[in-house]
Amino acid sequence: MFIRTERSIKEFMQYYPVVSTLIIIHLSLWLLIDFLQLPLASLLYQWGAGSNFYILNEGEYWRLITPIFLHGGLMHTLFNSFALVLFGPALEQMLGKVKFIAAYLGAGLAGNIATLLLGPSSFYYVHVGASGAIFGLFGIYIYMTLLRKDLIDQSSSQVVMTISIIGLVMTFLRPGINIYAHIFGFIGGLLLAPIVLNKAQPFSVWRNRPVRRNDDTIQFDPNRWRKKRFSPKLKKNLFWIILGILVLLGLLGRLNIW
Repeated sequence: MFIRTERSIKEFMQYYPVVSTLIIIHLSLWLLIDFLQLPLASLLYQWGAGSNFYILNEGEYWRLITPIFLHGGLMHTLFNSFALVLFGPALEQMLGKVKFIAAYLGAGLAGNIATLLLGPSSFYYVHVGASGAIFGLFGIYIYMTLLRKDLIDQSSSQVVMTISIIGLVMTFLRPGINIYAHIFGFIGGLLLAPIVLNKAQPFSVWRNRPVRRNDDTIQFDPNRWRKKRFSPKLKKNLFWIILGILVLLGLLGRLNIW
């Protein structure tokens, strides 16, 4: 479910438009705010970053959603986007665009509400990042692993369980982490899972659906997910190396201080 085999960026965007749009937003905001450092973009960051102080004292409740799209630097942006590339596509296909967006933003919102209720209300406490929403995706996968085994294969279940446990443990071990967003984003995903998965079909059903190509004919390769460009052992090792880097660096969003 998680090994990407699309032949080009264009094909990836064709298959997974929501995930692609989220990644474009992440990278565009980083480009405008951090790389180009445009004054208006800096104001956008200050206007959109999560701040319990401004929510409680100024009623700026949009800050419960906007931090999901902002990040603290290039590495934060890249690793959270990479997490979406690995773990978002399967769910986008299974849930459909609307339910995927609802689950992603719903989990992120749950994490930010928990941050508001349980986190510091200091003016200097500011948080950004999509990590809470991404942990919500893991919550949905864990629900499938435990209660909807018909929707996920055993190998993918093992990957999800391993990454989720390591990610949650490291949430408490690494400094500068928004613990509330991670934990309650994950819980939000678990709670939303039975709703968004109500009419979902197994991965094995949708992965071989025909896709409209540019030549206006309906084509699909039944074996495109099984093609072996590398030996099975090498592919498995590369997969776990990538996931290990993702767990250590990508899933753990950082706090930023004004």
